[in-house]
Amino acid sequence: MTILWIIIGLVALSYGWGRVLSWLNLRAHGRDLPESLKDRYDADKYAQSYDYHLTNYRFSIFQGLLSFILTVMVLAFGWFGELDGWLRANVTDHAIGLPLVFFGVIYILSDVMSWPFQWYHTFVIEEKFGFNKMTPRLFVIDKLKGYLMGIILGGVILGALLWLVDSLGEGFWIWFWVFISAFMLFMTFFYTSIFLPIFNKLTPLEEGELRAAILKYAQSVNFPLDNIFVMDGSKRSAKANAFFSGFGKQKKIVLYDTLIEKHSQEELVAVLAHEVGHYKRNHVKQSLVLSLLQTGVMLFVLSRFVLSPELSYALGGEVQAIHLNLIAFGLLFSPISSVLGVGMNLLSRKNEYEADHYAATTYAAAPLGEALIKLNENHLSNLTPHPWHVFLNYSHPTLLQRLAHLKMN
Repeated sequence: MTILWIIIGLVALSYGWGRVLSWLNLRAHGRDLPESLKDRYDADKYAQSYDYHLTNYRFSIFQGLLSFILTVMVLAFGWFGELDGWLRANVTDHAIGLPLVFFGVIYILSDVMSWPFQWYHTFVIEEKFGFNKMTPRLFVIDKLKGYLMGIILGGVILGALLWLVDSLGEGFWIWFWVFISAFMLFMTFFYTSIFLPIFNKLTPLEEGELRAAILKYAQSVNFPLDNIFVMDGSKRSAKANAFFSGFGKQKKIVLYDTLIEKHSQEELVAVLAHEVGHYKRNHVKQSLVLSLLQTGVMLFVLSRFVLSPELSYALGGEVQAIHLNLIAFGLLFSPISSVLGVGMNLLSRKNEYEADHYAATTYAAAPLGEALIKLNENHLSNLTPHPWHVFLNYSHPTLLQRLAHLKMN
């Protein structure tokens, strides 16, 4: 019971703190444009951004409260343990098969229960503010594809974890760390080539002024680049983005078609220069190494709890069960995970400044600044988020911080 109350307390603390941060962030959203942007930002868009954030805030209150109540009920009434007992008696009690079925049921049930909220957010809120481009048919297809990928990839990863725990006990963590590290490296190299096309169409950027300008810039900074792709992001959302992935011959620059539609050639090259800056400053490798180390720490701590019967009993289990222990550990580890996440966000914000500086010095600061303004304007971003919210949750500096940094450099 002590463990159970600690878990419920952590869930309640996380929920309450999240609500406070969201409220503070909404209050920090100014009604008037910051003075430095009055001649560069659409005032109507900024006024609309407050309505957008207020609508999302109210929706999150309703959704978050229901999720919190359901989570507490599941924990307090021992429903995880009840499901384990029912599956054990009626489906299978195999050491690996039972946890796979258990997590499969939890995954499907939790996602299906979230469907109404996802549907409302996509087809009501995002539609109202002009972001949604998705059709109901595509929504369902994406869900089915997601289930299939989740079952295959999740089944392989979870199956490997369960087999190693069953075979090696607490010593599983070293070998699973090797396995999951290899998987993360594989995804880093091949995600854009293998998995992204399952959901989106990637088309090589056609010959023309934009491609020529990008290749000219890449050559000027000694960045061999042949793989420049346009992604059909517009079939789901009006929001725009760009990203870099892979290493060596597998490295790719991906531009959303919505980004190309809304930005000038100079702005697009500046955005690409920012992405090249991440590569040149080794941010991709740095983040990968830190993620691997963070995973290793988590697995080592998990190895000390994974065979604890007390964790299973806390979730209502009648016997020790690895799958119950994994859930309990995930909830107990959440404060440590949050602290590590804050550290990763600090590093990420520093890296964003460095990538901005690289783009400004190797290309130009002005078009990058204009591109950032347009991105925030089109996304209806909060230009004055609360400092605590930024510190704890933002992987990027705010627009005003980035513009000030560009001006200073």
